[in-house]
Amino acid sequence: MDYYKRANELKEDTIEIRRYLHKNAEVGLDLPNTVEYVMKQLKEYGIQPQLCGHGVTATIGKGKPVILLRADMDALPITELSGEEFTCTSGNMHACGHDIHTAMLLTAARMLKEDEDHLHGTVKLMFQSAEEIFKGANDMIEHGILDNPRPDAAMAYHMMIGKNQVGTYMYNAGGIMMNSVDEFKITIHGKGTHGAYPHQGIDPINIGVHIHLALQELISREANPQDICTLTIGKFNAGSAANIIPESAILQGTLRTNNVSTRENLLSRMKEVCHKIADTYRGTVEIEMVSTVPPLMCDPQLTLEMAEYMSQIGIEGLKGIPNSIATASEDFAIIAEKIPTTYMILTAGFMDERGDYPLHHPKAQFDENVCVIGAACFAYCASHWLGNHKNRT
Repeated sequence: MDYYKRANELKEDTIEIRRYLHKNAEVGLDLPNTVEYVMKQLKEYGIQPQLCGHGVTATIGKGKPVILLRADMDALPITELSGEEFTCTSGNMHACGHDIHTAMLLTAARMLKEDEDHLHGTVKLMFQSAEEIFKGANDMIEHGILDNPRPDAAMAYHMMIGKNQVGTYMYNAGGIMMNSVDEFKITIHGKGTHGAYPHQGIDPINIGVHIHLALQELISREANPQDICTLTIGKFNAGSAANIIPESAILQGTLRTNNVSTRENLLSRMKEVCHKIADTYRGTVEIEMVSTVPPLMCDPQLTLEMAEYMSQIGIEGLKGIPNSIATASEDFAIIAEKIPTTYMILTAGFMDERGDYPLHHPKAQFDENVCVIGAACFAYCASHWLGNHKNRT
């Protein structure tokens, strides 16, 4: 099958799927409407899906070898301001492109099913929830996504927008593609009091401010400047009135790095600094690691092989950029720890004012022409990888 030609024929169907998912965005681990919709589409293509934890899986073809294709399905708790006619009005938003990932994989699955008699093995589909909170991959692993049949390789794509027009894919065959992430929650316990009598209390907000500043100093003074290290406090919650010192305060954030030993040292020092600062100001802290994801390491041989396939598809102007690194994080890294994996970034931005906004922004917009590219690449790469590894046992 000419997958690129067929993907163009199915372009409007793919965009319709994407827009439905975008308009009905769901967040977190439990995505009831999204899961129902994905399963309905697969059944219409003659594919028999089944639940796998909070996600969906299915197989196309039969026998060995087995390649896993993955798309994440969850959105973000962002009020959308994109101005698109299919804007989500629920307070959620597909600001990271997972709606496009899901639409691309559904169309790829449709094409692969149409071409099933020519597949030299099995394509296993993985539609995953909760990537944004780094829980979905583990959820599906715990429910057997890597068993019966066990994949021999895995592949996933992600969007990149901003001033990045459609036509480029980024990959890394020689090192870390994406950073680790450790999400943490710091609960500071103080002693509440009237704002006019601060000496009678213990101010957890003051402690939190000092902790926030000290954690930034860890990056600037204890991390090797040659490493990628980012520590972000995204939430700081405390208090209910302007004239009351509260009992507690909560800081939540993430630590990301591309160096395993740096990661271990910063996590240790972060906990030490938090406790010592709290003790200095007569408070206490509790530190909870909400989620932990390792750096995403792509398999060199598999990545180069897939990049070669993508150059063969015949997509005019499609250009690969090797040795790419993204400073964000991905729980697909957990899959990559267990089986050979490749992960690539497809550009889907605009060069006009629509490209002024990055991923995770309320005004983020995506060029839907990427749907054809992604669907064709998923199907072509999977089919040709199976054909070139058909003697694997």
